[in-house]
Amino acid sequence: SQPTTGVLYKEDNYIIMTTVDKEKYKCLLPLIASGNEEEEKDYKGPTPGELLEPLFKQSSCSYRIESYWTYEVCHGKHIRQYHEEKETGQKINIQEYYLGNMIMKNPLSEPVSEESQELSYGSNLFLSLIQIPTKNIEGQMTPYYPVELGNGTPCSLRQNLPRSSTVMYICHPEAKHEILSVAEVTTCEYEVVILTPLLCSHPKYRFRASPVNDIFCQSLPGSPLKPHNLEQLEKQQEMLKMPFRRVKEEEMPSTKEEKFSSIHKPVAVGSHQLLTVGTTHISKLTDEQLIKEFLSGSYCFHGGVGWWKYEFCYGKYVHQYHEDKESGKTSVVVGTWSKEEHIEWSRKNAARTFYLREDGTQTVRMVSHFYGNGDVCDLTDKPRQVTVKLKCKESDSPHAVTIYMLEPHSCQYILGVESPVICKILDTADEYGLLSVPS
Repeated sequence: SQPTTGVLYKEDNYIIMTTVDKEKYKCLLPLIASGNEEEEKDYKGPTPGELLEPLFKQSSCSYRIESYWTYEVCHGKHIRQYHEEKETGQKINIQEYYLGNMIMKNPLSEPVSEESQELSYGSNLFLSLIQIPTKNIEGQMTPYYPVELGNGTPCSLRQNLPRSSTVMYICHPEAKHEILSVAEVTTCEYEVVILTPLLCSHPKYRFRASPVNDIFCQSLPGSPLKPHNLEQLEKQQEMLKMPFRRVKEEEMPSTKEEKFSSIHKPVAVGSHQLLTVGTTHISKLTDEQLIKEFLSGSYCFHGGVGWWKYEFCYGKYVHQYHEDKESGKTSVVVGTWSKEEHIEWSRKNAARTFYLREDGTQTVRMVSHFYGNGDVCDLTDKPRQVTVKLKCKESDSPHAVTIYMLEPHSCQYILGVESPVICKILDTADEYGLLSVPS
């Protein structure tokens, strides 16, 4: 078939392809253009600094919880990395570092070079002349707006020089100023990526999916419509796909589970160790309904917006999956629940951790569950396995949930699930960390 999009294809923009069987094809190539140049040139709206102004004026902070550290970004003020431990009695031990503070700098002024001083700081004319920096986020070069923070906690590894950070603000229309990633790029110098919808009205920072344009090939006289090897390959793929699709349909959740749909907007993370993190509102069900559905395994948590997404069903499984319009759903089993295997695991590992309340009574702080026997891992030749850590996390929103996933060793995962909902059931944990509906 011939292209219908007209302007993207020109008759003289082609190459001749020859297969190993000497079949010849003329292939029309698309003209690579983003199509947004005019809009960017005509833009006369607020600068990126002005767009971010509400975030700095509100004195708002964003948090990211990892397995040990918590990161706090108070926009335009500071970045703090801390860990809290409650000791016996009432003493709370805090280990903390400031990764950067805003020192006498206006976070909203645009970055300028000395030669460009005569151009106004906030003008879009200036912005159109400079190269906007980009960062590779999940395989896509993404523009960002940088804010520098210095004067952090002195770094003993660098002759007590203060720690410093670059905060990179990236447009994401559905974000709520989440911290996407924190990376130490050189000793005591950090890069923090923040997703924010505020930048999205500026065409140069706009969130875009990479355009995918087809290449159209026509057979030349004496060659078949489709190369012989391609036809053979397509037949083989169809043969392989049929049984696979049937199995996957049987594994699909029942309509009963779909009834309790929820809105999840977690974010995928650039670092290879932290796979996904996100805070979201999980449901409008009552606490009692939600706890029953969750503990029965019919209410599942989901996370991830990159290539892979994750599904956790309590007492059932942890899945990693990718959905594609053409080939349907591809699913990898990260771990499956076996009560016997978990009990065996809990005899060698701590299934419950406690902390002491101020009145001297003990309460459960976290439970850990083992899900083994996942799909075999190519790297280790062993089944995948995951430890699910369920933790109480108080929040203004009673149905918020934070999910993160780590891969400390190849194909051995940690799934962290933190929510006020979990606070209500942790004290029902038995010696193996197994939970039940509160009486």
